[in-house]
Amino acid sequence: MSNSLPPDTLMPELFKAVQGGRLFADSKLFVDAQPMRAAADIEAEYLRARNDQAFNLSEFVAHNFTLPMEIEASAEAGDGDVADYIETMWRQLRRPPDAVTADSSLLALPLSYTVPGGRFREIYYWDSYFTMLGLAASGQWQSVRNMVDNFAYLIKVVGHIPNGNRTYYLTRSQPPLFTHMVALLAEAFPSETILLNYLPAIQREYDYWMQGEDSVSPGNCSCRRVLYHPGALLNRYWDDADQPRQESYWEDVELAQSYSGDVNSLYRNIRAACETGWDFSSRWLAQPDDLRTVRTTEVVPVDLNCILVFVEQTLARAYESLHKHALAERYSERADARAQVIRDHFFCSNRQQFVDCLLPDFRLSETTSLATSWPLFAGVATNEQAHAVALSLKQEFLRPGGWVTTGLHTGQQWDAPNGWAPLQWVTFKGLQDYGCHADAAEGAQRWLANTLDCFKRTGKFFEKYNVESPGTLAGGGEYPVQHGFGWTNAVVLILQAALERSKD
Repeated sequence: MSNSLPPDTLMPELFKAVQGGRLFADSKLFVDAQPMRAAADIEAEYLRARNDQAFNLSEFVAHNFTLPMEIEASAEAGDGDVADYIETMWRQLRRPPDAVTADSSLLALPLSYTVPGGRFREIYYWDSYFTMLGLAASGQWQSVRNMVDNFAYLIKVVGHIPNGNRTYYLTRSQPPLFTHMVALLAEAFPSETILLNYLPAIQREYDYWMQGEDSVSPGNCSCRRVLYHPGALLNRYWDDADQPRQESYWEDVELAQSYSGDVNSLYRNIRAACETGWDFSSRWLAQPDDLRTVRTTEVVPVDLNCILVFVEQTLARAYESLHKHALAERYSERADARAQVIRDHFFCSNRQQFVDCLLPDFRLSETTSLATSWPLFAGVATNEQAHAVALSLKQEFLRPGGWVTTGLHTGQQWDAPNGWAPLQWVTFKGLQDYGCHADAAEGAQRWLANTLDCFKRTGKFFEKYNVESPGTLAGGGEYPVQHGFGWTNAVVLILQAALERSKD
């Protein structure tokens, strides 16, 4: 693997000058730039030259770094045909194996991989699962396998799968969908061999999420990502760092300037929100319209714990096939206990939805979101709960252009009026699995009509969509809406295929 030190460690003074001075409108641009020579030499030259009267920071950066380019999606690709466009985009979004480059922020991967697009020039963890569903639908199983192997490689050399393959992402992960990726790969190679081949990686990633489990107790309910609950061990999102994000340095520092509390806690909670994949959303905010009230580490997310039920179930099945019955029983009991807690403690009877819980007393959050669909997707909900959720989805979340992420308009991108491809699939699949076929189809058809109409007008698929006013570009968040776009391409394909199958 390439260098594992992030830019702020390699070039601390230059980093602060560039990012703190907002030399680039997008803070991510500089940390993705490739040094033309050793970072230590660049830093030393900067320290010597910065006080010279003629020193120009922009020129210095231009002479010492190769700036990255955004991944452009050609509006003409496929001549307006959706299937052709997506096939073209798979090629445009595919990156070859990385060359190991000194002092780059890129964590070199040994095999080819598919990136989201736009400013996202590297692989992203939870994005990749949904992208892989689309690659599989396109018959590109070798691409799926390469990405699974890349993630297994990261688990082996890093100890977990980072947010993305950048050094500045090493302190956090994202929703742990690696086991789901392995299960997808096993569909093309239906035998226990696939599962057992990746069992060491699945186990090691699970251990990462459960670090500190031996230290939690009724008197000490949390340690990093693991939480003590009387009914089961649960998990939350976290970040091991408590400084401004390097890729959003200026934004975080500016936010902290108007914050009167512990800025290190603020930074950690912002970073932990990035680990959720929902950065940012009212789910993580004590006051929905104020990012300074971010409290991610106090939230016990229903979706994360549903994902980990599947991981524990898979570990149990794998160890049973190896006749390691004690381990199989251990993980089976953990999965059952976690699932029972989700059913008993995360379901809000007043709202008829699954919601997050809040530390320290595990009270129900007042914020509702499309995360209510995850217990259906995971097969954790009772039939009664699932049908109650189906009704609440129709009444509270269904919009003209698909399912909205939350009902709150906060200016954050994981709130109204936006809808996101991965959550459309999770909601659709969850409803279908519980027999709510008409509700599933209605939401999927609205989402597809929205995305396909936008494609006809622009020749592109986007990262997110306005589902309240179809035809209006989505907004919110820290950067302009991106196009390409891996998981949207994928969900368009798999929803179309699923709706076709439902006609049979």
